Amino acid sequence: MSDELTLDKNNFQSEVIESDLPCLVDFWAPWCGPCLMMGPTLEKLADEYAGKAKICKLNVDDNSDLATKYGIRSIPALLFFKGGEVVDQAVGVQPEDALKAKLDGMA
Repeated sequence: MSDELTLDKNNFQSEVIESDLPCLVDFWAPWCGPCLMMGPTLEKLADEYAGKAKICKLNVDDNSDLATKYGIRSIPALLFFKGGEVVDQAVGVQPEDALKAKLDGMA
């Protein structure tokens, strides 16, 4: 069972900006091949980091206002939030180890 959280404009503020936990937000779309490749890695991280960090997905097609706000031009775009602010980011398919290093650095 994955602990990934699906975001939209209604819960982004409460789940990410106001979160006490660090958040990794995956800006993705269902038609994006590289985004789909990242899926299993993010699901694994969601389980592994349950209670330590939130692993979230935000569909850019359904939430273009948030994608624009955060300057998303290529997907998958992975933004790392801590204290309501973007503290790191990565674009494109990322290795699991790189994502773990970023998450561990935010703890």
